[in-house]
Amino acid sequence: MTNFDINHVKNVVLLGHTGSGKTTLAESLLFEAGIINRRGTVEDQNTVGDYSDMEHEKGKTLFSKLMNSKWRGYKINILDTPGYDDLSGEIISAMRVADCGLMLLNSKMGVEVGTDIIWQYTNDFKLPVILAVNHLDNDKSDFDRTITEAKEHFGNQVVIVQYPVNQGEQFDAVIDVLNMVMYKYSKNGGKPEKMAIPDAEKEKANRLHQELIETIAGNDENLMEKYFDKGELDEDEMKLGLHHSLIKHELFPVFCLSAKLNMGTGRLMGFIDNVCPSAFEMPKQKTIDGQEITCSDKGNKAIFVYKTVTEPHIGDLSFFKVLSGTIKVGDELTNENTGQVEKITQLFEMEGNKRIPVDELVAGDIGATQKLKNTHTNNTLHQKGFPIEIVPIQFPNPTYTIAVEGTKKGEEEKLSAALHQLVEEDPSIRVEVSAELRQTLIHCQGELHLAVIKWKLENAQKLSVRFQKPRVAYRETIQTEAETVYRHKKQSGGAGQFGEIAMKIEPWYDGMPEPTGVSIRGKEEIDLAWGGKLVYYNCIVGGAIDARFHPSILKGIMEKMQQGPLTGSHVQDVRVIVFDGKMHPVDSNDLSFKIAGMMAFKENFINASPKLLEPIYKVTITAPEEITGAIMSTIQSHRSMVEGMDAEGHFTIIKAQIPIAEMHEFTNDLRSLSQGRARIAMEFDHYEAVAYEIQSKLVAEFQKEVVEV
Repeated sequence: MTNFDINHVKNVVLLGHTGSGKTTLAESLLFEAGIINRRGTVEDQNTVGDYSDMEHEKGKTLFSKLMNSKWRGYKINILDTPGYDDLSGEIISAMRVADCGLMLLNSKMGVEVGTDIIWQYTNDFKLPVILAVNHLDNDKSDFDRTITEAKEHFGNQVVIVQYPVNQGEQFDAVIDVLNMVMYKYSKNGGKPEKMAIPDAEKEKANRLHQELIETIAGNDENLMEKYFDKGELDEDEMKLGLHHSLIKHELFPVFCLSAKLNMGTGRLMGFIDNVCPSAFEMPKQKTIDGQEITCSDKGNKAIFVYKTVTEPHIGDLSFFKVLSGTIKVGDELTNENTGQVEKITQLFEMEGNKRIPVDELVAGDIGATQKLKNTHTNNTLHQKGFPIEIVPIQFPNPTYTIAVEGTKKGEEEKLSAALHQLVEEDPSIRVEVSAELRQTLIHCQGELHLAVIKWKLENAQKLSVRFQKPRVAYRETIQTEAETVYRHKKQSGGAGQFGEIAMKIEPWYDGMPEPTGVSIRGKEEIDLAWGGKLVYYNCIVGGAIDARFHPSILKGIMEKMQQGPLTGSHVQDVRVIVFDGKMHPVDSNDLSFKIAGMMAFKENFINASPKLLEPIYKVTITAPEEITGAIMSTIQSHRSMVEGMDAEGHFTIIKAQIPIAEMHEFTNDLRSLSQGRARIAMEFDHYEAVAYEIQSKLVAEFQKEVVEV
């Protein structure tokens, strides 16, 4: 098995909207490198990348994959990714360990939704990016329009290195303006014939060649001086300039492809080898305390786990990038996040689902290992005595929430374990067991993400599950004061129960003056776990109620506040004054006063103009400017308020406040309206009173549930 040094390992992530041809290109890259002897197709369900049953069923890439090829003395790790924003966790984790992105553009469709969204991630990572215009063999291919759109969306740093001669069904040639030759392909693709540029194309080729030189020189002072001195740059100087500009995320060279016909693949691989950066040439990785990690095969051993996959009957497969040193079978590394020592018993190069055992992996390389018992995605493992923790992957916040439950009794533990495994494999999923809502909630990225989750639960875990709209975490409070005397009395043959309380309740607010007309014997301010306060006053005089019963009264009040009288929601911001009462020398006990406290509070609450509060979220929507008006109308139809708008390129950023009760439908409406072109981020902001008619409806529904139970 050939071992590659740090200079000869390249990590490339394939990016682009679904249908742009990433998986097909991966097949051609592997075929050209001799890793496979026959190219599979998505339609035949035999590609190296899309190997899972779910991907075969759906006909699309749903998970990131690691493959590798050997090409002219270089090892190229290929990370294939999905093309949907719903699966952004898979995309982001792959980009995190790549050193160059290959963004595919569909020449039939131009710059599509997924391309725009993924481009934002490349900007966040400052990832070097090559653009490859694919599907040039399609009869509706339009290279010029695609380039125009690319410059509109990504800027004038988009620079043509290749352009097609005769795009469409007869596509078989491209002109390369970097080395000024024409590549002519046979109908079977593969290695092209190098030819002189036809006379009819010389003017265009020379013009684009000059534009390429000027653009490269404009990004490098040294090359600019050479250009002024000589009036030109040679091919090696141009490659050097492109290399430096790629690292700085300043230029985005354009290549031509027909991945389906295997045309342009070899030239692209040659460019990756000769021009794209290796890991050690990229800006240094940083630790959480701001230190930089030098990517050196001579450094202290360290790896970063970017992905975890659970395989039936085998266990977890941990995918990692070597940050420093040379990792060998038998190494023992300390997990900085858990403190556990893990032994590397196996090392693999990956070809989709095929594991190729190797003895070592050098700094900058990407591979996998098994049986790390206490290691998870985003963990850093290091050589003993040299602790480091790399800055973790920041997965996007969920934008879609659904409640899940098993339909069969006795499978609760199995469902819990299955949900834990989902999160282990995909940290962009969050699972919450809400005691308040009495539901298990799955927070994810959208409907397609949910479809993946559902498929895994039903097919991989063999569980029968039901999804439903999540309940809303309302809050209850009061608007006026109320006063009551409540007597709890129960006689059942033996010792009875007796407790009488005179209680007053008021709305509480910060800075509120102390109550008047009573003698304050004791005061408790309780910061409620769910927000807001309860302020409790003991104003009993003359021993009407023993001090020993006040904890029981308070306990009864707290129990009722956890399940309020209106809708069973938590109660907040109430002041309670217990100012009188009665005891019985025999029948009074803790239970009696707990019940009396609970019922007095409930009775008062109903008579104190109760109101229901709903959670309001701050929502930021990023969408193409042409659908801004329609989105604004949709926002307003969901009881929401637009706070403002900003422009960012050809996108509009809309900020709004939306009740969480509306978010489920709003998210679906937004996705339908924008055809997936809008991105949404949300965070809790505050509680706000619901409209009277909505409150009445919710109270009636709750009372009906109580009666039915």
